Amino acid sequence: MATLKTLRIKTGTCKRVLKELHSYEKEVDREAAKTADMKEKGADPYDLKQQENVLAESRMMLPDCRKRLEAALIDLQGMLAELEQSGQEGDEMREAKTVVKDVEALFETPAS
Repeated sequence: MATLKTLRIKTGTCKRVLKELHSYEKEVDREAAKTADMKEKGADPYDLKQQENVLAESRMMLPDCRKRLEAALIDLQGMLAELEQSGQEGDEMREAKTVVKDVEALFETPAS
């Protein structure tokens, strides 16, 4: 049974995973810049290889995070539909709809 409390939890999950995805994207950008800087400065090959490994690990997190966000979005949309059918309204519903729009907009843009 769908409740507003469950909706709040699912909305929070979507927000958290979205924030996590943005954090990983920033980390990839930061590590890529650091790797490029190390290459430019002619850093030690071992250090450069280690930095490239860090960058590769950061990049591997993006697809996993997008999958989790997609799953959380589907859960949230299902919960919203169920509550809308039962005629529920409130701040939780508005907030959940806003989060759904934000996440859908992210998925509409090409993946980086």
